Amino acid sequence: MPEHQADPSVDWKDEIVVELDKEQANHTVEEDITEAATSQSLETLSASEETSSSEAVLENQVEVLSTTEVASQSNDPRFESLMADYYAKKAAVAEAAERGETLSFEAMSTRQVQELSKENAPASTLEIEETTEEKYNRSLKKTRTGFAARLNEFFANFRKVDEEFFEELEEMLIMSDVGVTVATQLTEDLRQEARLENAKKPEDLRQVVIEKLVDIYEKDGVYKETINFQDDLTVMLFVGVNGVGKTTSIGKLAYQYKNQGKKVMLVAADTFRAGAVAQLVEWGRRVDVPVVTGPEKADPASVVFDGMERAVAEGIDVLMIDTAGRLQNKDNLMKELEKIGRIIKRVVPEAPHETLLALDASTGQNALSQAKEFSKITPLTGLVLTKIDGTAKGGVVLAIRQELDIPVKLIGFGEKIDDIGSFNSENFMRGLLEGLL
Repeated sequence: MPEHQADPSVDWKDEIVVELDKEQANHTVEEDITEAATSQSLETLSASEETSSSEAVLENQVEVLSTTEVASQSNDPRFESLMADYYAKKAAVAEAAERGETLSFEAMSTRQVQELSKENAPASTLEIEETTEEKYNRSLKKTRTGFAARLNEFFANFRKVDEEFFEELEEMLIMSDVGVTVATQLTEDLRQEARLENAKKPEDLRQVVIEKLVDIYEKDGVYKETINFQDDLTVMLFVGVNGVGKTTSIGKLAYQYKNQGKKVMLVAADTFRAGAVAQLVEWGRRVDVPVVTGPEKADPASVVFDGMERAVAEGIDVLMIDTAGRLQNKDNLMKELEKIGRIIKRVVPEAPHETLLALDASTGQNALSQAKEFSKITPLTGLVLTKIDGTAKGGVVLAIRQELDIPVKLIGFGEKIDDIGSFNSENFMRGLLEGLL
């Protein structure tokens, strides 16, 4: 596998620590690559990673709606009709926007959903290969189970709609990691809906909760979720703290894009972590794409410059740049990313075409805090949501959407090399909310 060396121009005293992604699996590709990268480094592997058991505690506490019960409702025709109606409206708005027209995007009507019996639901068929929609359902299993269990338990405990009902609902939503802003807005919207509909029973508002949660993410119905690919070179800059799965995501995307027939190149610009460089090099070897590297503690911008020039010269389609994630030193990180940005534009003025922040979904509201901090450091075009399959905190996507208005563009479904894909809000919301009707 070809590599390219860049000259160092700075001499920072950062401690070199090998912090490889620690997504656990039994002999998965990530595990193999982590082991290979570790063997290349001369430093000692840091294993000081705290393990949280909060999600396990949550699953033990919530017993009202089991995973089996949630899965049994996944083909509820009422839910399918509700979501189909919503996203048909969204598609109409998007088509109108392309024609230069403007359509109002209204919430789904709670009074127009046909009440169908579950006996009429289509029989499930056995799929040999997992579809994208099935990946969403699988990945959001923990989030859906915890969220649905909380909500169903909540509705079961109340017999009337009063102020106590709304106060308890707001607290429950906050505990479900949708964020304070989302919880407050949703509760206020339900208060207004209850007055308009003269709702007396909590069950009268169950469907409205689904509608409002979808509305919070979709907003006006037009939201660009796709990668901004160019006809020639597409430059993708990846940022994020260490350990969130940033480098692993780049490796998986390299595999995916290469299989699509694209010429891919990687740049290891996190030059102060020997483990990060070694891991990206190993990914390049595994998926057979070139990786541009530099000496230890080389100026990251100089490595990026070499990568940019080489990508242009070799007719590369997709160039993905891995950067440092030292959020604790924000001033230096900001200067570093600004310099990298200037170097990129010196070669390709309109690049980078994407600046993507990798976030570990399992960190819940901490992911929101990281998104806020990085949005102050550099302009972000989208998010890469990782480790969604191992957490019950997928609701943080709603909080990030509401507070920062940054779209999720890529999502990691699991540990396999093909467990990453373009984010689809419809599939995500279906996977998140199924079982609530």
